[in-house]
Amino acid sequence: MSSTIKIIILRFSAMGDVAMVATVLREFSEQNPSAEIIMVSRPAFKPFFEGIPKLIFHPIQPKTIHKGIDGLYKLYQELRSYKPTAIADLHDNLRSRAISTFFRLTGTKIKRINKGRAEKKALTRLHNKVFKPLRQTVERYADVFRELGFNIKLSHQINKSAQTLPKKAEALFSDKTTKKIGISPFAQHIYKVYALEKMEEVIAALSDLGYKILVFGGGKEEQEIAEKWAEKHKNTHNLIGNFNLTEELAIISNLDVMLSMDSSGMHMASLAGVPVVSIWGPTHPYAGFLGYGQSESDCIQIDHPSRPNSIYGNKPCLCGVENCIDLIKPETIVNKIKEKLNG
Repeated sequence: MSSTIKIIILRFSAMGDVAMVATVLREFSEQNPSAEIIMVSRPAFKPFFEGIPKLIFHPIQPKTIHKGIDGLYKLYQELRSYKPTAIADLHDNLRSRAISTFFRLTGTKIKRINKGRAEKKALTRLHNKVFKPLRQTVERYADVFRELGFNIKLSHQINKSAQTLPKKAEALFSDKTTKKIGISPFAQHIYKVYALEKMEEVIAALSDLGYKILVFGGGKEEQEIAEKWAEKHKNTHNLIGNFNLTEELAIISNLDVMLSMDSSGMHMASLAGVPVVSIWGPTHPYAGFLGYGQSESDCIQIDHPSRPNSIYGNKPCLCGVENCIDLIKPETIVNKIKEKLNG
């Protein structure tokens, strides 16, 4: 590969998927040091890509200047100024297809992710379910680079390297002997969220064991819930609304373990090199979205013939009267975390 290789990467959302792209690009840039990367995503996700050599982050503003077909053409013109060698469409949605098409018309090489829609449908259908592990999403991303002629071999290992803590988080880590547990209890889709009263039982038990608990992820509503937990349970702290994404990633990199739903918290922990205990409901690790370098043995889930019935967790569970995620006992989660922390 010559030193003038420039590759534009399109992945605009969702948060967890963009974080997974960042884990792949770290290894891609190590193995292809001559390639220059232009990463196109939402401005909020820029911190995921900090520290990746030869990477320029180019924001897409889909609600304002890049809205509609005229806005996408404007984005294409901005991106064309980089004189890219190739386009890697890791999103395959209407916006990314429009951008790719503009480039294809000028003769630029385009490769697009194969999302494996048919096999995902077979995995999640109710009857004649084909229950087997599918290709991991990170490998699907890497396949796009391979199709463009790059060599990339993913290690599927997390690399822990604690970053410098933000000043206002230093006090949380002043006691070096106490184990620090991050908890990311929320998700974009309600069906992926473990019942909050049961999550509070988990927090109460971990708090009584003397662990320090830091709650991450969410907006105003989630912040209020986390603040109530922090008031009620010792050693429990709400981080929601108090740190930006760069600071959160630095804090996560100093944790001993993260407890997360099948959501962006898991992927942020992977990016920060931290092991994750994850809780699964209507979704399943077999669909390919397990956090990079995480172990399936750390996924807590119920075996049921109706699982999984959703790829993204946007559909309710079909397991009967009680949701499969709520059949998981709080003590099962607490015991798994204790096992993880005690090696």
